[in-house]
Amino acid sequence: MSKADQLFVNMCREILDNGFSSEGQIVRPRWEDGTPAHTIKTFGVVNRYNLQEEFPALTLRPTAIKSAVEEMLWIWQKKSNNVNDLQTRIWDSWADETGSIGKAYGYQLGIKYKFPHGEMDQVDNVIWQLKNQPYSRRIMTNIYNFNDLTEMGLEPCAYSMTFNVTGNKLNGILNQRSQDILAANNWNVVQYSVLIYMLAQVCDLEPGELVHVISDAHIYDRHVPIIREMLDRPQYPAPKFRLNPDIKDFYEFTKDDIIIEDYEKNPQIKNIPVAI
Repeated sequence: MSKADQLFVNMCREILDNGFSSEGQIVRPRWEDGTPAHTIKTFGVVNRYNLQEEFPALTLRPTAIKSAVEEMLWIWQKKSNNVNDLQTRIWDSWADETGSIGKAYGYQLGIKYKFPHGEMDQVDNVIWQLKNQPYSRRIMTNIYNFNDLTEMGLEPCAYSMTFNVTGNKLNGILNQRSQDILAANNWNVVQYSVLIYMLAQVCDLEPGELVHVISDAHIYDRHVPIIREMLDRPQYPAPKFRLNPDIKDFYEFTKDDIIIEDYEKNPQIKNIPVAI
C-alpha cells in the first residue's frame, strides 16, 4: 500500500484526536457565506517521503498531478506572479484586476541577487550550486520577504526549500508555515517531489528524500466529515512515476514531461469548500 496514504492517515488521526480547536477564538478566514472558518490543528508536523521507494501521490483520493506540477513550474520556472500565466484557477481569489498576486511566490524567486559566482536569482543559484558544489550546506531558497509582505496577495505558505546532497542523492526540506490538510497537503507533496526529480535529473543526481515540515497543520471544520470518510477508504499501491529523460535543462520541462502509470485511486471528492 502507498506509504503516502499511511502518513496522511496517521497525520489526520493525530489532528482529529489530539489537535487544538479554534472554536470560540477570533479567526481571520471566512467561508463564502461569511461564517468564520474554524480549524483543528497540530503544531510542528514532520513527514518524510523516500522518493527512491515510491512516488508519494495519495490513492485515498486522486491528486491532479499535472495541474500541481503546472503550478510549481509557474512559480519555479516561469517565476510568474500573474494568474493569467496559469491554466488552473486556484489563485484567482487572491489576484487583482490584472491577474497579479503582488510580490509573492514566483516574483520572489525571480529577484536577482549578487552571489560569489555571479548575479542570478534563487532558482539559478540552486542549480549552479548543485552542479558545481553539490555538497554545500547553503543551497536553499526563501520567499518570505518581510519587506514585501504588504504587497503580496497572500503571504507564502510554502516559503522555503533547503536542498542537501548525500552521496549522489538530492534531498529537500520543504518548510510550510500553514497548510489546509485536505485541500493542499498532497498537492504540495507531489509538487516538491517532482521538483526534486527535475533538479536531480538536470544536475546528474538521483532523487532522495522530501522532508515536509508544517508549522500549523490544520483541518477546517467543514472538512472534518470529508476527512473521516477518506480515512476509511481502501488504500492502493503508489503510482509509478518517471520524467522525460531527454530534458537536461530545468527550464525546458513542461507538465507533459511527467509520466504517471498504474495510478489506482479512490473516487475524487468534488466541491471541497475553500476558506478565504
